[in-house]
Amino acid sequence: MTDNKARYVPGHALLAGRTAVVTAAAGAGIGGATARRLLEEGARVLIGDAHARRLKETEEALADEFGPDAVASLVCDVTDETQVRALFGEAARLHGGPDVVVNNAGLGGTAALVDMSDDQWTRVLDVTLNGTFRCTRAALRAFRAHGRGGVIVNNASVLGWRAQAGQAHYAAAKAGVMALTRCAAVEAAEFGVRVNAVAPSLAMHPHLVRTTSAALLRDLTAREAFGRCAEPWEVANVIVFLASGYSSYMTGETVSVSSQHP
Repeated sequence: MTDNKARYVPGHALLAGRTAVVTAAAGAGIGGATARRLLEEGARVLIGDAHARRLKETEEALADEFGPDAVASLVCDVTDETQVRALFGEAARLHGGPDVVVNNAGLGGTAALVDMSDDQWTRVLDVTLNGTFRCTRAALRAFRAHGRGGVIVNNASVLGWRAQAGQAHYAAAKAGVMALTRCAAVEAAEFGVRVNAVAPSLAMHPHLVRTTSAALLRDLTAREAFGRCAEPWEVANVIVFLASGYSSYMTGETVSVSSQHP
């Protein structure tokens, strides 16, 4: 049987000299993997997250590896417009504004629609969809101000395409991220900006293991063509592709990082 284990590909300086902002980048998930991958490709990276302690730990670990001038952090809850503005203001202060923005922040949860509370619905939508809107708006304003173009990559999900019980709020939010990506791309073209999204299905990391039942993880893994979960850095690789010049004519697209595109 063919070995389908993922093999890490070294960086190729695809983003040398560019500045990237990544939300929800603390810890071992897709955001943290994306920050590392961007650094490996030569970018300067400003990471944000609502969890101050984990954010600082992530910044220190990346600074130890890539140097203190390569990475900075600022606490940012994407549900708070003041904090979103502060994050993009810091990117402008440090490096004259971002060239790449990765909107990774999202919130999940499981609840049957018949029993779902307004608070459960609103909280997931506010982080996952409204947060992506706030950061996309801030990014477009920054790109328009500095006039050198840019790239936005949003983190959507295969649940924006397919149904899963208990995920009505999350699926609705991620479908909204896909629609936001398409509409933003049409408007952003005027500023020389591209807007795309990735749609992962299951990227394994410690937080997912703690918050998801073993039975559900087995079921979701069995749906994957390779018979395993993605590594967070495999999703980050596609984000880097969309952020790089290799995707210069792509905009408004959602790229499935899975075999589960409908």
